[in-house]
Parts: sequence; structure tokens; C-alpha cells
Amino acid sequence: MIKYSMMTYTLMRQKCFTPADCVRVASELKMAGIDWVTTYGEAPEVLRKMSDDAGLPVAAHTFFLRPKEGETLLSVAERSLDDACVLGAPVVMIPPCPFSGVESREENRKRWCGILAQIAEPAQARNLVLTVENFPGAASPFVTAADFHEVQKQVPSLKLTFDNGNAATGEDQIESLKACIGDIVHVHLKDWERSGTPVEGMRQMADGAYYRAALIGEGVVDSRATVRELERSGYTGFVNIEYEGSKYRADEGVKKVLEFLR
Repeated sequence: MIKYSMMTYTLMRQKCFTPADCVRVASELKMAGIDWVTTYGEAPEVLRKMSDDAGLPVAAHTFFLRPKEGETLLSVAERSLDDACVLGAPVVMIPPCPFSGVESREENRKRWCGILAQIAEPAQARNLVLTVENFPGAASPFVTAADFHEVQKQVPSLKLTFDNGNAATGEDQIESLKACIGDIVHVHLKDWERSGTPVEGMRQMADGAYYRAALIGEGVVDSRATVRELERSGYTGFVNIEYEGSKYRADEGVKKVLEFLR
């Protein structure tokens, strides 16, 4: 049985929701867990209590490396790792955004390799599983299975949050899943509209095509096939529902997706 989890980013990006709404919607939709994507300025103790009170295990804690003046990437990471411990998240995920002005996927990957190598030890010391995701974009350091495995050779403890939609912008998403299944500890499902030529509002990805966010089940990515392959492989982790569009209110979108997948 697939364990669907609330990805708080899906609701919070629409600005009309609160962390309490994320917990409420997850409970109403009988989701199995919650992924806190940042802490939204709340103390992690507050979010942990909200989750616990609702009977929602914290599946993961996702955070960005955005240092303020006087901070380093490592100090930001260690603070967020501490937050994950308070939240009770076994898995942490850092979205590997390309660096400003760096258009080479290889150079972005090289830089991220150095950063992840620094964070791996403090993550292990806290008994946290450090992950990255397949990340979208023409300059993204991690899109394909080969991208992930290249860095994992140098950071052996690194695991993968498999994002089927983002993987599909670089290769066949099912083949990518199969190639990484032994290292997948968390999953994101998402979907896209796709065009082979430039279209306003779409952005180019690693495969050269152009994409725009769609609700799962309404785009080009076969998430039902992803779920079937996860079940076949014996995957027992959580699966996030991710939606970055504006066609639907996020809570209504998540409900539609769960009905579609279930």
C-alpha cells in the first residue's frame, strides 16, 4: 500500500494556506504523513506538535541552502538538520538548485558534490538520511540516474528523493526509477505539459523540450505507472503529491490527484 504524504509546498506556495491548513487537509484526505518544506518561520517544536496531534508522521524535512549575511552553507545546513531532528523527520532533502550564472550541468553538479560531501557527516551524526532530488531545468545538476550515481560515488551516504516528473525531463522516468530503486528513500510525484518548441510560460529542460506544471494525471507523466513500479519493487517509503500550477486550488488539486491514484 502506497503511503501518500502531504508536501506542504504544494499548499503553501499559493499563499492562501497556513501550516495548520496543511495538517488539516492531510488529515481530511487520510494521507499517511507530511513533508515539512521549510518551517515557514515557525519553531519546529510547534510543527512537530501539530503533526503529532493529527497522527501524521513527519516523512521528511525539505530545506534550502540560502545563507544570510554572516552565515555559511554549512551553518545553514546544520541548523536545518537540527530542525529535522526536532520534527522527527528521518529523511532530509536539499533541492539542488543550479548556481546563479552557471549554465553547465556538469559544473553545477561538481559544486553540489563538494557541498553535499560537507553536509553528509553532520547528517549521519544526527542519524538523518541526506537526499537530493531529480531537479528540473536545463542547467540542473541532477536530472538522470547517471547524474545521481556520479555524485554518490564521491558521497556514498547520499540517497535519492525520486521525482518522477523531473526525471521525465531527462530520460524515461520508469527506467530512471529502476536504475535508482536501491537508493530511493522518498518520492515526489508531479506532472507537466510538454512542447517540443518554445511556448510562452514554459521553460526548457535538460532534454531540450519545454515544460509547464500540470496536475498529476492531466499532463504527460504517467504517475500511475510510477506507483505500479514502486509497488512491484517493494518500496515502503512515503510518496509526496506535488503540484506547482494555478489551475486548481491546491487542496482541491491534491484531492483530485489522490482520487486519480487511489
